[in-house]
Amino acid sequence: MTTFASATMRRRRMALALAGLLGLAAMPAFAAYPEQPVRLVVGFPPGGGGDLYGRLIANALGRTLGQPVIVDNRAGAGGNIAADAVAKAKPDGYTLLLAMSGNLAVAPAIRPQAIPYKVPEDFTPVGLILEAPHGLFVAHNSRFRTARELLDAARTQKLSFASTGAGAAAHIGMEMVKKEAGVEMLHVPYRGSGPAITDMLGGQVDCFFATASPLVGQVRQGQLRLLAITGNARNPAIPDVPTFKELGVNVPVTQWYGLVAPAGTPAPVVKYLADHLGRALATAEVRDAIRRDAATEHNLPMDGFGKFIQEDIARYKGAATPALLKEISP
Repeated sequence: MTTFASATMRRRRMALALAGLLGLAAMPAFAAYPEQPVRLVVGFPPGGGGDLYGRLIANALGRTLGQPVIVDNRAGAGGNIAADAVAKAKPDGYTLLLAMSGNLAVAPAIRPQAIPYKVPEDFTPVGLILEAPHGLFVAHNSRFRTARELLDAARTQKLSFASTGAGAAAHIGMEMVKKEAGVEMLHVPYRGSGPAITDMLGGQVDCFFATASPLVGQVRQGQLRLLAITGNARNPAIPDVPTFKELGVNVPVTQWYGLVAPAGTPAPVVKYLADHLGRALATAEVRDAIRRDAATEHNLPMDGFGKFIQEDIARYKGAATPALLKEISP
């Protein structure tokens, strides 16, 4: 005669066995990932801006994943076109975005109504890749030898600064510098760093505020002078350049890049991608390429990266004064 206790125990064993079978049945779907090439959408044209970092990570990640990671360049609108494409993509782990401060922090903070996607709702964070400081540049023959000299002069003289566009990350960064230093300077937006630097060398503008890493080569060649950088510490690649923080001007924002997937991407796939991104960042090839021009690799996976994005959005929102919003409004 079967007792109640033995029947209960038998049912428990059957339930556990069934759960195990279901678990085994579910595993191959994730264990097989990736079964095809992964697409990395980059909001820059080939060879421009973050495309170099996108290709660096795509190559390294492809080697660790065992499948090619193909760069899909979707340039335009400061990276917002690329972000929108990924926000609307199938959440299966085969479409990723090279996210950056511009399209996942500045745009949502400064003009959320002008972008067709929502942050963080439309994305799942995979991991941060790197941070690069913004820098204050002058021409090689500028009368300003230090950032302190320039900021002091701005209190009594009408100075101007160039940026690569109104409302871009570097523009907002310089607005933070102005606010923290208590100075006024005329903003002159340009379409790209080339014309901005040309005019600065020609004396049409006094300085240029931009992401430092792409211009470090010109600093080393003596064409430009880098007076100060954003961030909390000096960069080992340019140890003689002080931070704004050292000058009492606390501007922590940086240009960053990371990987995100569409919202709804399965958690095991996101974890798998985050682990392999960490492996890629640990390789000497990737680490040395990132550090060469004063950027810093930063392995911050998943929820940590999501928190980082939210904190950066809050920083940019704090800079969104009525006057600034009026300047960048279309």
